[in-house]
Amino acid sequence: MGAATTSKGEISRQAILGAAVRRFGSNGYRSSSVADIARDADVSGSLAYAYFDNKEDLFLAALDHDVATLIQEGVSTILETPGDQSWRDTLIFSLVSALDDHPLARRVLAGLEPRATGRMIELPALNELRKAMADRLRSDQELGLIRTDIDLESMGRGIVSIYVSMLMAVVQFGNEGIEAYGPDVMNVLGAAIDATD
Repeated sequence: MGAATTSKGEISRQAILGAAVRRFGSNGYRSSSVADIARDADVSGSLAYAYFDNKEDLFLAALDHDVATLIQEGVSTILETPGDQSWRDTLIFSLVSALDDHPLARRVLAGLEPRATGRMIELPALNELRKAMADRLRSDQELGLIRTDIDLESMGRGIVSIYVSMLMAVVQFGNEGIEAYGPDVMNVLGAAIDATD
């Protein structure tokens, strides 16, 4: 009986998060209320507070949920193929393509939620991406594809910071910048980590 209650609770929580992503993504933080989000999720207004302490907590959870889904869609298959070095060239384009379906992540990257922009870099989803990046680099290092003298965790953190910055630039200034300068960034990255012959 407990498992069914937990499952129903998780379904309600996910419905609230989905509604929050859509509402915050289209209307922004200030113009969205927890009551509107609960109504969109087809739950009572008080139920949202059973899962989230306040509107800001709900906003950050929704942002993390949207970013985690974006990362899953845009990154997971690229980072899972050991030895394939094309991930450096395609990762940013995969993320940009996936971003169209993630209104809240796009809104924050566009700078429309200034209070959240600085906090975005510390989202659990991005911490998971840093770990996945370090694991991928470790795998490539074991295959002899990248240098053995680099700190993989630092490099993983740096790569994620570069990609987030590039995503912000694309959202704010358009795809032209990524098309013009993206290859240069990837070349610098490759030069920093590639094993030398």
